[in-house]
Amino acid sequence: MAERDFIARLSAALATSPAARGFADDAAVWMPPLGRNLVFTHDVLAAGVHYLADDPPSDVAWKLLAVNLSDLAAMAATPAGVLLGLGLSAAEDDAWRDAFIAGLARALDHFGVELWGGDTVSGLAQAVLGLTAIGWVEPGRALGRKGAQPGDAVWVSGTIGDAGLGLAVAKGEAPFDKPLLNRFRRPTPRLALGAVLGGMATAGMDVSDGLLIDADRLAAASGVALCIDLAAVPLSRSAAGLDEVLARATAGDDYELLFTAPADADMAALAAPTKTLVTRIGTVAAGSGVMLSFAGQSVPLPARLGWEHG
Repeated sequence: MAERDFIARLSAALATSPAARGFADDAAVWMPPLGRNLVFTHDVLAAGVHYLADDPPSDVAWKLLAVNLSDLAAMAATPAGVLLGLGLSAAEDDAWRDAFIAGLARALDHFGVELWGGDTVSGLAQAVLGLTAIGWVEPGRALGRKGAQPGDAVWVSGTIGDAGLGLAVAKGEAPFDKPLLNRFRRPTPRLALGAVLGGMATAGMDVSDGLLIDADRLAAASGVALCIDLAAVPLSRSAAGLDEVLARATAGDDYELLFTAPADADMAALAAPTKTLVTRIGTVAAGSGVMLSFAGQSVPLPARLGWEHG
């Protein structure tokens, strides 16, 4: 499929927003909501790194959109539109591209987001898929990694470690489990929760590389220590002991929200209208880094806190 034909198919299926201008111009034109701050993010998925070669193309499209929307959720932003950048190899044949377009259309519709444009290139050794997401937030309500204060409570949404378990399913290393497989292939950005955290949480970020490594990053940005009770970390499947809990907390690809809030704030009640589970897993203290405990005992940090890009 020639690039112009691929873009034409994308245009016919997805260029429905006035901002996209039918993909006929060199750039999109969007009128942002009056008086709002704009929020931008860009993430890349590489074949063989962020998804497996035999993952369904429709799921790859979903994940590409979802991981970027998760960044907006972490900033308490509402998504508006996205720009797509696809670097493709010979493995992404016409059937793959058609399935990708169909999957992207479903994901955009599900999350209420518009495709505004982008670019494609072919001939790479392996696919590298990029997406820029643009959103908005009311002034003063953007959430960031700085701001956690000693005495705050540490919270996390959803359950942790499911994507890591789902990766094992995808590789054939664990029994088939559709919900876990979906957690790896089709993550859910916590957009509704993120929107209500703005102005309420003191700091936050999404859990992309693993709960512990991302907690360490939040702690460093805020200049504090995060004390995490591993026994309190929410799991969808029971763990046999400390080692299994640590494996879940360092697995990555969860795309849940990790955030801090004043100790007396009822974040569970705040989150209830969004139908998102939130769990208090620790406290913020003076100091630096992450401090772990389990069953009332101090736990040394594992050598690997999570996924680190090379």
